[in-house]
Amino acid sequence: MATLPRPGRRRALTAAAVALALLGLVLWCVQPGAPAPPRGRVPLATGVPTGVYARYGELLKADLARDLPGVDLRLLRSEGSIDNLRQLASGRAAFTIATADAVADYRARREPGADRLRACARLYDDYMQLVVPRGAEVRSVRDLRGLRVGVGADSSGVQLITRRLLAAAGLDFDRDIVPVRVGIDRMPDMLEHGELDAFFWSGGLPTQAVQQLAQRYPVKLVQLGDLIPALHRQGERTRYYRAAVMPADAYPLVQNGQAVKTIAVANLLVTTDREDAALTFGITRTVIRSRDAIGHEVHAAQNVDLRTAVFTDPLPLHQGARDYYVSVKE
Repeated sequence: MATLPRPGRRRALTAAAVALALLGLVLWCVQPGAPAPPRGRVPLATGVPTGVYARYGELLKADLARDLPGVDLRLLRSEGSIDNLRQLASGRAAFTIATADAVADYRARREPGADRLRACARLYDDYMQLVVPRGAEVRSVRDLRGLRVGVGADSSGVQLITRRLLAAAGLDFDRDIVPVRVGIDRMPDMLEHGELDAFFWSGGLPTQAVQQLAQRYPVKLVQLGDLIPALHRQGERTRYYRAAVMPADAYPLVQNGQAVKTIAVANLLVTTDREDAALTFGITRTVIRSRDAIGHEVHAAQNVDLRTAVFTDPLPLHQGARDYYVSVKE
């Protein structure tokens, strides 16, 4: 078989690359229900650097670069769910991740832009984690009285849940504990160095910062299952919490083969009704398709599922996301 000279081979490879790019655009356009491919910078508010939101955002950015080459996803740091929603409502972010309870609270308080929030997908569940030194005499939230407790930053979903858990345990947030308002980027080191007696964290399993702490300092997880009835008695806004179990292998160095009862709450991928339908279609598609790839690094993401992604209570689906789910059912 004849071999092309080097300049010819180079031209042939370039032509092939162009053809593949054009084929991708054609496939996008002919997919049922698919609008034109989107372009431009898209800011996504995530979380603190050592949290699951931030890692999920990094991996999603890489997958979007392949699926939507015209989109430049920019990751924004935040303090957590409530801060994320504020960045979204202000227009600083176009998409974000937030827990369902934080979204419900934001809407109930009629925060700016609350009526414009829309969902793309239900993602994975966050698990509430109460971490203490292994030798601590803490067996329930009630035992935190008088202790220095990391409660999450003031604009975090962690603090929202923590306040409700403390109330369910009969403790006052400001009087019965010493609340330390910092995030997962600081709490593990503070616990290790004796500056905290305990900390709360709400995140996917496993959370890297907790995992790394366990490798250098002996800790244990305190069960929260005994607070479920009292938590649900607080009213409508607590219906987003469900009884859950952290499996024994979530943190092997911590759990000694024992599962831990806790509460869980769903995470949602959120945008606003101002966002372009084509872009929302494409991002929703990538989120669903990337489950397995992202799940290798963020284990919680393995729970993203086409069958459950549409259950985004308390938010309605964005039209672009709805178009995607309709297209894959046809």
